[in-house]
Amino acid sequence: MVNELIITRHQVEIAMQYSAHILTTNDSLLKAEQSIKLGKAWIESISIEVPFTVYPERPGTSDQPVLLAPGRMKKRSLYTLHGRQSLLHALAHIELNAINLAWDMVGRFATQGLPIGFYKDWVQVGIEEGRHFLYLSTRLQQLEMSYGDLPAHGGLWETAEKTNNNLLARLAVIPLVLEARGLDVTPKMIVDMAAHGDMTSSALLKTIYEDEISHVAVGKKWFDYLCDKEGLDPVTTYHDCVRTYFKGTLKRPFNEPARREAGLTPIFYEPLAE
Repeated sequence: MVNELIITRHQVEIAMQYSAHILTTNDSLLKAEQSIKLGKAWIESISIEVPFTVYPERPGTSDQPVLLAPGRMKKRSLYTLHGRQSLLHALAHIELNAINLAWDMVGRFATQGLPIGFYKDWVQVGIEEGRHFLYLSTRLQQLEMSYGDLPAHGGLWETAEKTNNNLLARLAVIPLVLEARGLDVTPKMIVDMAAHGDMTSSALLKTIYEDEISHVAVGKKWFDYLCDKEGLDPVTTYHDCVRTYFKGTLKRPFNEPARREAGLTPIFYEPLAE
């Protein structure tokens, strides 16, 4: 049940200021810390002054890591320390992008007159993605590596840019395709890390995995809300959005129990599978 209380003009202004500030922050650790700090402040209606920033078209980034096309990323084996470092580094990069995506969901669509719950949900996602990045960054340091030491996938933000003017498509593609894919692949990572003796990383990934189920659920909740509001069928609308805005097909195997827990049933994704 969605609370229909609409966001106020003042809340919109603060949300956009905080979003712009976080998105334009270049330093990755500071971005994560600001996501947590400002996110909590917004939810609790505590005002924190931040410099005025024009809302950016692209998030700020540091010089590191070097960004490569997906096809140039090397495969990794968890049998070696470097392989585990590489996996955790790749996941940290995904979580850093997830901070940007959560706050862009808040700031870019702040003037659309949606219920206050929409913004609270995505600010909470931004807080949790900030925590995830800090967890992974700390773990990398324990393994004698820092975020930025390795190349990273350069195509994550481009997928979001295609949906800048279409909130339904943004919800379909980001939480309900990309984050849902994380639900499919993370359980094996958890098991494999433990099998190779890295119980700390295994436990960390389990914590992140459980949060990500709720993030997919948030995406599905608001996708359904908008479909209902606009008189659209959620299943066919999802298929149309994914086929239009997402390159390629969805990959099997699917983690059906986790997807179902998030509200994403096979009728949505199976027809789009390779």
